[in-house]
Amino acid sequence: MHIALFQPDIPQNTGTILRLCACLGAAAHIIEPAGFPISDRHFRRAGMDYLDHVALTRHDSWQKFEQWRNEAGFRLVLFTTKGAGSYLDFSYRQDDVLLFGRESAGVPDEVASAADARLVIPIRPDLRSLNVAMAAAMALGEALRQTGSAMTGEMQSEER
Repeated sequence: MHIALFQPDIPQNTGTILRLCACLGAAAHIIEPAGFPISDRHFRRAGMDYLDHVALTRHDSWQKFEQWRNEAGFRLVLFTTKGAGSYLDFSYRQDDVLLFGRESAGVPDEVASAADARLVIPIRPDLRSLNVAMAAAMALGEALRQTGSAMTGEMQSEER
């Protein structure tokens, strides 16, 4: 399973999503340009030492990402507030790339058109959207549950 972030612009969200990928064993992709340098302290703080444990690929542009994806034969699943179907009603595959847009602007029409599926996480109609890191966690959790790809092993507890 893969998570791709299209030109992310909030470093804390990106760091949190990369930490999610590290913990659940998903590959991560950042489609440049990002709205912050990878050395940003907020990004590093949110990702903590988990950044060393994530398989991260940075793509110079949308075109380069699409070239990589098409060569790999992966399906593109876009999560958007303009999605046609609920993320809970979709049948995920292990080779899916779950794509999330910029926090400030989503994705352009060209990117939305390239998606094999456009899904929404249903929320109350009087509210705009979820935080992108929360949406990524919900989407990845459901995709892993359906595909049986979730990390197995003993749960680790933290002693304080």
